[in-house]
Amino acid sequence: MSAPDTFEAPTVVTRGDADAEAPLVVLLHGRGSHEREIIGLVDLLPEGPAYAAVRAPIAEGGGYAWFANRGIGRPVPESLRCTMDWFRDWLDAVAPAGRPVVLIGFSGGAAFAGGLLLDEPARFAGAALLAGTLPFDGGVPATPGRLAGRPVFVAQGDDDAVIPRELLDRTWEYLTGESGATTVARRDPVGHEIAREAAIELGKWLGDVVA
Repeated sequence: MSAPDTFEAPTVVTRGDADAEAPLVVLLHGRGSHEREIIGLVDLLPEGPAYAAVRAPIAEGGGYAWFANRGIGRPVPESLRCTMDWFRDWLDAVAPAGRPVVLIGFSGGAAFAGGLLLDEPARFAGAALLAGTLPFDGGVPATPGRLAGRPVFVAQGDDDAVIPRELLDRTWEYLTGESGATTVARRDPVGHEIAREAAIELGKWLGDVVA
């Protein structure tokens, strides 16, 4: 498995406030996608934070992925650890201690965001998991109370046929229950996508988190 220093420096697209001390919102795209797709979500999010969409380090399917997996939503632990370490090297350079950081991930990016949050809850001001699962059995702890007091936003589609339903349900139950997170959770009658109503509520949630 590749070590973090063998990955190239991340490709990042930025929007919003250029102040190096402004709250930083990091957007994490889905498997096989790239940073220029998810940056469009910023159009539905509040002004004020700095936004950075980061390209995942592993080339896959004409796009990029955050980790090797053993099946949809099931990361290989060693791969997830390598990419999380790589990401943290970048994050620590752009957001030193004291700068609030919020993660927003879609699909595979949601699993990656969840892994980062579970690995070091105090590092992040909050996280939004859109149409994705936590990386259960991916080498990060998902113990009771692990996310106590952390703001989390969860949006799922009732008709999502990409992420296994058992993983969506397990994520929902953990984040609205034993995790201890302060969770806003919604399900909409859509497939593997972000409902517009969910994006609007995400914007309100984000505004509260970075206020």
